[in-house]
Amino acid sequence: MNRDTGKPTLTVFTPTFNRAYVLPRCYESLKRQTSKDFVWLVIDDGSTDNTAELVRGWMAEGEIAIRYHYQENRGMHGAHNAAYELIDTELNVCIDSDDDMPEDAVEKIVAFWRKYGSDDYAGIVGLDADRDGNIIGDRLPEGMTACTLFGLHAVHRVRGDKKLVYRTDLVKAVPPYPVFPGEKYCPLSYKYVLIDRIRPLLLMNEVLCRVEYLPDGSSLNMIHQYRRNPRGFAFFRRTAMEVAPTWKQRFREAVHYVSSCLMAGGRGMLRDSPRKGLTLLAIPPGVLLYLYIRSTRRSAPVTAGR
Repeated sequence: MNRDTGKPTLTVFTPTFNRAYVLPRCYESLKRQTSKDFVWLVIDDGSTDNTAELVRGWMAEGEIAIRYHYQENRGMHGAHNAAYELIDTELNVCIDSDDDMPEDAVEKIVAFWRKYGSDDYAGIVGLDADRDGNIIGDRLPEGMTACTLFGLHAVHRVRGDKKLVYRTDLVKAVPPYPVFPGEKYCPLSYKYVLIDRIRPLLLMNEVLCRVEYLPDGSSLNMIHQYRRNPRGFAFFRRTAMEVAPTWKQRFREAVHYVSSCLMAGGRGMLRDSPRKGLTLLAIPPGVLLYLYIRSTRRSAPVTAGR
């Protein structure tokens, strides 16, 4: 509990849409936490199943502190926008509806932040593992105290999804995810790259989340997301082109930007690009990527990401 505010230190927030069949596993893991210094915020993004009934039943049990928010379906990024508006604790972490937390995860997060955290850091980056305890991708570099998320992936070649615990004041300080009419997805990395420009993350080589990539989840349907939400992806790639730390990474973002712009109709591609020369160079491979995404039967890239 935060001594200054009297509130829990951490908000665990879970965006969910028609996931009543799997949500109890997440809830049970939160009930087992060795530290109760958290509140569970459930963002119900327009579910039509019995999610509301389930959550209200858990609230009546009183085992853990729960907040429930229902909204019309706005997609994953719209649910994150709602969460960030509501969160009032020092730290926050997203645990998806098909994931759960090891029983000591909250205790480790709070203790680690109290020992090492300060205004010099944006929060904590920890590890994801699968149901069998295998680390997703790579462990974090040993001997390194802090790094930006972009730096970890692009410079240090750390692979795989990682669990992000952010300071709430910094999450609120950067713009919300844009909402485009008719689209339901904007890459969540948009906020992450903006926060990278403000402060690095403390590195914590501990498993904070156990993940499962379900067939109806966004990670295993990323190519479908590309097709359905081209303006959201193009918006993110513009931002990523500006902040990517290496030329190779900026070129990769430009290729994806060209592909997403073509998917959206192609208008304003060069006009809106923050790196017009790089975008011109990226047009040939961007066209090839566009054609691949249009024609492939795959539902996700070889390496899925959230």
